[in-house]
Amino acid sequence: MSTSQKHRNFVVEPMQEKPVTDLAGVGDVLGRRLTEAGFDKAYVVLGQFLVLKKNQELFQEWMKEVCQANVKQSLDCYTCLKDWCDEFL
Repeated sequence: MSTSQKHRNFVVEPMQEKPVTDLAGVGDVLGRRLTEAGFDKAYVVLGQFLVLKKNQELFQEWMKEVCQANVKQSLDCYTCLKDWCDEFL
């Protein structure tokens, strides 16, 4: 599976204070919706990802509910966070 440049950029360095829009699959519209729901930083979304025990189905359903992400957007974000965790946790 090929990943986007945004994905590759995200997973090669610590998360620190990255905005939510740095996550693969999250553009301006989803970023605004996530921010409005209280998920303004990538690490806050990571926290939710970990609360859901890295479960792909639960995470994608959560993204659909919180910010109306489609299947591709939520899968890109899930994969980005999973790859980041594999690298840093």
